[in-house]
Amino acid sequence: MLALAVEIPYWGQSLLRVVGGIAAVLLPAGTIVYLFLFKMMSFMQSRLGPMEAGPYGSMQLIAEVGKWLQKEDIAPEKADVHIFRMAPIIVLVSTFLLVAVVPFGPQAYFTNFEVGIFYALAVGSISVIGILIAGWASANKYSLLGGLRAAGQLIAYELPMVLAVVGVVIQAGTMNMQGIVVAQNTGEIFGWGGLGFPFIITQFVGFMIFMIAVQAELTQAPFDMPIAESELVSGYMTEYSGFRFLMFFIGEFATAGVFAFIASVLFLGGWGVPFAWFGWETLADVPGWMNVAGPVIMLTKMLLLTFLIMWVRFSYPRFREDQLQTFAWKFLIPLALANIVVTAIIKVAV
Repeated sequence: MLALAVEIPYWGQSLLRVVGGIAAVLLPAGTIVYLFLFKMMSFMQSRLGPMEAGPYGSMQLIAEVGKWLQKEDIAPEKADVHIFRMAPIIVLVSTFLLVAVVPFGPQAYFTNFEVGIFYALAVGSISVIGILIAGWASANKYSLLGGLRAAGQLIAYELPMVLAVVGVVIQAGTMNMQGIVVAQNTGEIFGWGGLGFPFIITQFVGFMIFMIAVQAELTQAPFDMPIAESELVSGYMTEYSGFRFLMFFIGEFATAGVFAFIASVLFLGGWGVPFAWFGWETLADVPGWMNVAGPVIMLTKMLLLTFLIMWVRFSYPRFREDQLQTFAWKFLIPLALANIVVTAIIKVAV
């Protein structure tokens, strides 16, 4: 048996990480748009969706991207042009920074921070800055209202998202995302390890709060008050066209995919399968082929969770602004705090 060892220089490793990060963000985003926005929504509305570009409309996404790239990039006369053009970049960059801590296999990761989930929650809120300055810099009242609504909404729903994750961190005993994956796949339920111990079983309340907060973070219906086409045209995106509008569009669906990746790590065991299936005891026992199987497992779980996000988006009407804020502050946050208390008591008692 021949073993080929190639030592890649640091610049080569950095280049591979960049390429891998782009693939990890854009490929799931394209898959989500085609499967859910073009097809699932169409079937829910008893229609076929795009059918002309490619077999069964499979090339429609490429056609859409080509269309937006050809459109003129304009800015309002009274806009703060530099800030106006910077906003969609900030939103998209926050997504790329977010995927950096997601583990896709035993060695298939970009970074392995000990406080990875803390980093993810911190970086995930950067997009608020991009949305807010997009609304302000557009010199448009509709855009400004959309930006202010987005800022208020995202700040309100950041807190229940963080609190929902605290229960997982208490149970896993680590903020390292790889450690959270291993804790679930080496765990046992009443001494039986056939399913591992996915935290969705004990943290189902936290899972529901996290997914609701993700829906709000993405400004997807029923939390789409920052866009609210019937009131604000397109909210903070009203004055954007061409490639910059496309960046907002990509950022929305790419972030949905990345948050679904994070939810699968926190609650569904991430890239792993129950280690008891193969007699593995620790992460060191996991063979290299899981670096190939792991991303496939992650993609499957991501699509399952994204289906839930899109199903809610296409099924429920928009909240009023007061209902949206009340739901976060008077219901989700107290429920998340109660979940933390119960988890801590059980952790100490058991």
